[in-house]
Formats: sequence, structure tokens, C-alpha cells
Amino acid sequence: MILNNKFKVFFLLVFINFVCSENNSDLEELVVKGKVLYQDQVSALKTPVPILNVPQTVSIITDEEILNNGFSNIEDIIRFVPGVTSSQGEGHRDAIVIRGIRSTADFYQDGIRDDVQYIRSLYNVDQLEILRGPNALLFGRGGTGGIVNRVTKKAVTSENFTHLNLGLNTFGGTDLAIDSNHILGINSGLRINLHTDQLENHRDYFFGNRMGINPSLTLIMDSELTLNLSYEYINHEKFIDRGIPTLNGRPDTSLRNTVFGNPDFNYHTLEADIYRLQASYQMSDTFKANFNLTANNFEKVYQNIYPSDYDGSLILMDGYLDPTKRDNFIFSSNLINEINYGKVIHTLLFGIEYIQTTNNNSRFDAYWSATQDDTDLFSISTPIDFAINSSGIDTSLSYLTPNSKTHSEITVSSFYLQDQIDLSERWKLVIGARLDQFDISVEDHISNTLETKKDNTLSPRGGLIFKPQQNVSMYLSYSESFLPRSGEQYKKLNSSAARLDPDVFESKEIGIKILLNNQLNITAAYFNSQQIRAARDNISGETYNIRGLSVDGYELEVKGDIGQNFSYVIASYTSLNGKTQSGGTPREIPEFTFSANAQYQLTNKLNLGFGYLSQGESLIMDDNEALTLPQYSRLDISGSYSYSERLTLRLHLENLFDELYFPHAHAMHQVSVGEPFNARVVFSYYF
Repeated sequence: MILNNKFKVFFLLVFINFVCSENNSDLEELVVKGKVLYQDQVSALKTPVPILNVPQTVSIITDEEILNNGFSNIEDIIRFVPGVTSSQGEGHRDAIVIRGIRSTADFYQDGIRDDVQYIRSLYNVDQLEILRGPNALLFGRGGTGGIVNRVTKKAVTSENFTHLNLGLNTFGGTDLAIDSNHILGINSGLRINLHTDQLENHRDYFFGNRMGINPSLTLIMDSELTLNLSYEYINHEKFIDRGIPTLNGRPDTSLRNTVFGNPDFNYHTLEADIYRLQASYQMSDTFKANFNLTANNFEKVYQNIYPSDYDGSLILMDGYLDPTKRDNFIFSSNLINEINYGKVIHTLLFGIEYIQTTNNNSRFDAYWSATQDDTDLFSISTPIDFAINSSGIDTSLSYLTPNSKTHSEITVSSFYLQDQIDLSERWKLVIGARLDQFDISVEDHISNTLETKKDNTLSPRGGLIFKPQQNVSMYLSYSESFLPRSGEQYKKLNSSAARLDPDVFESKEIGIKILLNNQLNITAAYFNSQQIRAARDNISGETYNIRGLSVDGYELEVKGDIGQNFSYVIASYTSLNGKTQSGGTPREIPEFTFSANAQYQLTNKLNLGFGYLSQGESLIMDDNEALTLPQYSRLDISGSYSYSERLTLRLHLENLFDELYFPHAHAMHQVSVGEPFNARVVFSYYF
């Protein structure tokens, strides 16, 4: 399979080279990447609006910041973003908690839904954008807490370059990334990004192999039309570690070095192909059209065993095998037109989106031969012997028959309209709405049933901005988003859920943004979000609305250049309060989070940096105050030395004081163990 995909990439590159060699018109592309400009443009918003004029909170992390800080995945980044924490993702996929809302599906690539389930690498990321608050107008379903958008690196026609990064760490892991751009003609460029990682960490049995290749082609057809074509191949394999159990409401630290699984029982494989065509047509100085075609498919196998109960001496193990195959086709288009009526300026955004998804999923429960059931009891040891249970009986694990097997067809048709109105130099208004038609059919091959559901949902958005000065904006905003009853993964839809409306999330936000000396951004915001859920009366059968999760809180972020040799500073503070449907405290909402990250230019060649994170207690389960993840702090330091304009050596010392901490948990007895002290060296060379 890997060899076949390598041939696909090879022939793709040959075809690209042929196309470009036939196109020799005298066109040029000007690429401007000024520091402030680059950090001030949000690709996911689809319109060229500065952050100051956006009535919601947005955080941007550039490729340079990713490299200098040694970030290797999205979880590394969100430690320094207010209102956002990481979740476990069951060990095999990105999972985030934005403003108290957990999600594994609110990920986007170049503003288009990224439906591939995996832990994303950053090798081809030019800019990472995190938008907080629901925004169905631009992104449709989901987005209840916010979204994460990766802006990918694209070919340029202005220069040839090759950049190589090689990383090594004290766990034994290695990572290699290559970013190479080539001018194929005056009007065309080819860029190839590739990476390969050998993953290792502090836990027994852990292993991981990841590779990705992403060639992209930029064609400037004429002064108005620009095309970008790209293909990405992803191949991952890694060990699944669901963590350790709790005892007396806290993680049992005596088991910090015990792994509840082994490589035969706990692994994840993923193979994905992603094809993308983007076109931008500048019809006039004020009228622009954008088009996007995306097709992706992935196959994954997820197999694991994990602790489901623990009494301090014996551990009850459960598990399942979960294969998934998914195909997506996405077409999206938007028109941007600026219209002046006297002193009032309207920036109109009209967009359409069509998504077609086919999802095939099966679930096989574990079968232990000794109990002839999906669970078995074992004695604790390091390592645990899963061949003999706690009663001394030989046992083995197998997966015989599926307990669920579904085929799902999803079709989504969307239309949206937004008007950004410059009423004056001081007052700006944003209004708009999106209409989504979400159709899903789920065929259950076990029960031989077919359930269908059609939702038509209107999601409004509005915001008012007041700018007392050009560098200061104060805003109010309201937005909505929704989540269909089929959930994020389209795996199941029973008859009861099929008759209920989607969950709707409402958010109100007030905030202020200040830009100092065109170098330092300060953002402060307060928000309140509520979930509205449809329920069914058990006696009458009638539906009614109830309040689900409710979260409010405030966020503070300072980011940019403060001078005095500080080339980069980011600091954030978040305080959240939440209530569940029953009035208790929700899970995965820390009492507070504080983070700070800074880079200090000591000499022309030597740069020093540090990163600090402190996170308060949070609950592992809703409404259970006695079951908590303890507060923790972590300090990282780094340094870089530029031997020349071409060669830079970077050293990252992570968790400097070897703090034992538990960053997240999937369930009561599945608590992740944070990484201890680790040193990582990165060699960067520009050819």
C-alpha cells in the first residue's frame, strides 16, 4: 500500500512538471510576509479583515513561532492559547476543549472541514488559527466552542528554497521535516513538504511511526486567476495508551509507570489521501471569487484495552476493535464584493458549500476466553500479564462478532450571507446568517434497520464594533452553532434521536482589543454560552427544550513584541465557570489556566526562551466533585544559536523540573500521565 502511494505521488509530480513547462506567460507573484500583516490576517474568516475588526477572539501562531518554540503537534500550541485545553482523544486523535466544549471534529484546513481522525503534524502548517465561540455562519455544524484552522504552506513563484529540520530527543524519538520550493516558470511554482517521525516517550511499549508528503502547485493563469493544487498522503501507526486508573478520586500515582495494555492489544493505524483544488479569481479591485474542491478518504483501525474498574489491587480490563472507512467530497465557493454607499462601506460575503460523506464503521467488543465476556479481572504488576487473570486461569483476547456495524450517508447543503458594514471610522457592524440542510441515513447491519434524519437549521451571527482610536476596538457579538443528533462521527442514529432537533449553542461575547505600536496585541473578553437541547417527555412523548451545558468566563491574551530584546511574547489567563444540565460542575473545565511564553534575543546569534503553564483542578466526570485531576505547573526553557545564515541549532528542555502531572482524562480510570523531563535538539538548515 505504501509503495503504491509513493508511485501516485511520483506520477502526480511528473504531471505537474509537464503542465508547468507548457505554461510560460510573463506573470509574476508578489509575496509579502511582513510581521504585523501576516499575524493580522485570518484565513478562516474568508474576508481580508484585520483582527481588530473581528467581533470575536482569535489567536494566530505562525510557522516561525512553531519552529522557535519546538511545537510538534496541536496540543503543544493550545497550552498557550486562552480558553483552550487539550483532551485525551483516546490516544489516537486530536481532541480539544474550547470554552468548556469538547470536540474531535472542529478542525479545518485552509478554512475547509478536515474530517480525517488523527493526531495532526505541523510539518506543512504556515499558520495556525484558533477562533473561539460558535460560528456556524462560516463553518456549519459543530464549532460549538470554536474551531482550529490550519493554513497550509503553498508554492510561491518568487524564490527557490529548501529548509530541513532534524530533531532528536532523549526518549529516543526522531523527526525529519523538509520544506522545498521550486520555481517552475515565471508563473508557476512547486512546493513539497514532507516529514517522517519515529515517536517515543516515557511509557513502556510506546512506539509510533508517522509520515506525510504534501506537494502543492501554484499556477498564475493571468493577472486575475490563481490556481493551487495539492495532494497529501498520510500514513500513521502508533501505540495506544489510555493512561492509569484513579483511587480515592485522584490518579493513583503508584501506577505512574504501569501501562495497561501491550503492543498486541493497543495500536492504531491510519492511511489517508487528501486532494485539493483552490482557485481565486479577482474580477475587479472590489470583487473576488474563491472556489475549493476537496476529496479525501481515510481508513483507520483502532484497537485497545483499557481499565474500566479498579479497587486498589485488581484491575478490570475492557476493550474494543474499531475499524472505520470514510470518504468525503466537499465543494465550497464564496464571493466577496465591496460596495460603497456614500461614506458607508459594505463588504458582502456570499457562500455556498456542498458536502457528501460516506462512513462505514464497525465495533467489536473484546472477548476474554476465561470469562467469555468483554471484561476480565487481572492482578497489578509491571508489566501486567494478560495471559493469566486474577483467578489464575489462562485467558486470551479475541474479537469475534461485531456488536455494531453501520453504513452512513451524509449530505450537507449550505448557503450563507454576511455583511461587514463600515458605518464610519469608529463604528462597524457585522450581520449574517447561514442555512444548513443536513441529511443523514444510517443503515444498521446488525438490527437490519434504516434511520433517516433531515435537519434544516438557520444560524445567525451579529457583531458591533466601536473604535475610539484606530488601534483600539470594543465589540459585542452574538453567534450560534448546532450539532446534529448523529454526533460528530455519524456512527449511529436511533429512532428516538431521529425525531429530535439538533443541539443548538448560543454565545454572547463582549471584549476589547488593543494594538500597541503595531507590534503588541492585547485582547480581553467575557463570554456566556448555553446549550439548548431538545428532549422527549417519557409519558406524553412530546418534545420540549431544556438547557444543557452552560459556560461563562473571561479570557486575557497578550501577544507580540514588547521590545527590550524580547522578540516574541505571549501570555494568557482564563477563568471559566460551567453548569451541566443537572446543575453540577462539568468535566474538563480547569478552575483557571495561566501560560506565558517568551523569546529573548541575547546576542545576534543567541536566543533564549521559556514557556510556563499552570492549570487548576478540573473534574474527570460531570457532576462528580470528588473525581478530579490535580492542579499542575510545567516549565520549559529553550535556546537557539545561529552558526550562520543557513545553520541554526535549537535546544528545548521540556518539563524542566520533572513535574508529575496529569493533563487530561478520557474516563474515571483512563488518566493520561504527562511527559517527564525531556531534552530535544533540532538542527535547521537552509539550502
